[in-house]
Amino acid sequence: MRKNILSSFSLDGKKILITGGSRGIGKAISAIYSEMGADVIICGRKQESVEETAREIKANGGHAFPVAANVTLPKDRVRLIDTAIQWAGRIDILVNNAGGNPKFGGLSELSESVWDKTFELNLKAPFVISQMVYNAWMKENGGVIINMASVGGLITSSGINAYNITKAALIHLTKCLAQEWGPSGIRVNAIAPGLIKTEMSRALWDSPMGEKMVKSNPLKRIGEVNDVKSAALFLASDASSFITGHTLLIDGGQLIK
Repeated sequence: MRKNILSSFSLDGKKILITGGSRGIGKAISAIYSEMGADVIICGRKQESVEETAREIKANGGHAFPVAANVTLPKDRVRLIDTAIQWAGRIDILVNNAGGNPKFGGLSELSESVWDKTFELNLKAPFVISQMVYNAWMKENGGVIINMASVGGLITSSGINAYNITKAALIHLTKCLAQEWGPSGIRVNAIAPGLIKTEMSRALWDSPMGEKMVKSNPLKRIGEVNDVKSAALFLASDASSFITGHTLLIDGGQLIK
């Protein structure tokens, strides 16, 4: 029985595309997927970063292929999917992890260009890439899509509310894709991390605000990338074969109150 349970977490032979896969949470996910037997296509904006991550995975006995691409650019998205299919032959699992908050500030001060940039990165890119992977492989063969949302998609927070709005929309997109594509054997789920200790979030956790969040968090600590990668493994694997349209909070209990 124990062997059967553990085997349900295996990703042997799976071909996985991970956007934003060369640093932070994405890098940790890339590594654990490789450790569990998958071949990973690592997408990031910088060539040196994706190549370095791929080298690290290969040094540990895994299979990885680096692709430098900006997911907000249509031509880069086409090249990314074409290259991934050419190298791997298929895409069994897609992780839409690339995202960010281009600028801090209140909504009253937010320029239209920053608003557009935030939506291009956090909402449009995951949608278009998911649609492309659906048409290229998953429509006929099934698969798994994981969208990296945020606790911010469920709350408000002055200074990053444009980001929060995109993540709220991404959570609803997850539900809509799960409903429409489920009959094709495609599961779509989201992960909503709270405050996780990465370079991108340093301005939050390495500050008085971060200290305040730790004190109010039931587990009294900041999340680590390892906390998120385990959830990503669960949702990618057969261990979650009857879960779709769900958003898994990884927040240390932040939203209990």
